[in-house]
Parts: sequence; structure tokens; C-alpha cells
Amino acid sequence: MEIRPAVPTDHDGVEAMVTRRLEWMADRGLRSRPTVARDLAAQTNEAEVPMWVLTEEGTVAGCTSAYSESPEWGFTEKEREVPALFLASTWTEPTQGRRLGWVLARWALDHAARTGREAVRRGTFATGLVEYYSQVQGWSVVREVERRNRVCTFLSRPAEPRPEVAALVRTATA
Repeated sequence: MEIRPAVPTDHDGVEAMVTRRLEWMADRGLRSRPTVARDLAAQTNEAEVPMWVLTEEGTVAGCTSAYSESPEWGFTEKEREVPALFLASTWTEPTQGRRLGWVLARWALDHAARTGREAVRRGTFATGLVEYYSQVQGWSVVREVERRNRVCTFLSRPAEPRPEVAALVRTATA
């Protein structure tokens, strides 16, 4: 596996992977915006979106956007002064027990530590993911914020070297 910055030629792979995840979600009664696969794939062409892709044998198996700024509407000015990586739009291939999302999260913790950041943050509107992130992956809930008639939960973890990531994936630099 490899984690690297997304490039325009990843467009179709990101769209196909997210579409498969959406189908997996629909089979379990979970909903999402109908345009999400197309919208995420379009981000592979946007230089201002720091999207990274997880590939396996040349096929996109996951993606996440890793911003160097945390959203003002989710974090205080003092919190935003702490160097952090903010993960947004993390999607993975639906796999049985492979935990590709956790591979991306461990990579983010390691990447943040190697690049001088103190924390990794993320936000989600999905209550099931809040439980998973906090109870399984060890993220701490920072706060909940109402936005556009929905509640977004923000979470954080200290950045930390994760040497096992190098055994799992090769990281290409931006």
C-alpha cells in the first residue's frame, strides 16, 4: 500500500471507491448526499484541497483531505494556534476487517508528528462514527457544534510517531 498526494488521474478511482462505499452504506440503511462521490473525485483536480489517497496495487482504496488549518467554526482561536492537521472527508473501500480508515488515521498521526504538528483533529456529522472514533480509535471529543441544522462533533488526538505505519504503507511526499 502507498499513501500519496492525490493527482488528477486519481479522479475515476476516487469516484469509484466512494461509490462502492455509498452502496455499502445504503445496504445498511445509511444515507449520504447523492453527489458526494462526484464532489470528492473533483477535489483531485483542485490544488487548494490537500487530498491524499491510499492505494493498493495501483487502485485507490481510500482518501482523506489533510488540512493544516482547523475550521474556525469548530475550534477556538487558542486551539487553532496549536499546530495541527485537520482530517476531512475520509473515505475507504468497504473491506471486511481491514480497517483502512484506521490505516489512514495512523498515517495522519505519524505524518503530523513528522511535520512538527502537535495534534490531529477531525469532525463528523455521523453519530456512529463519533462512537467508533472515540471508543475504538482513541479520539477525544472536543465539542459539538450545530451547523446547517445538523450537529458536527469535533475530535482530537495528539500527534505521535507510529512506526508500524511504515511497515503497512509507503508514504510518498507532496
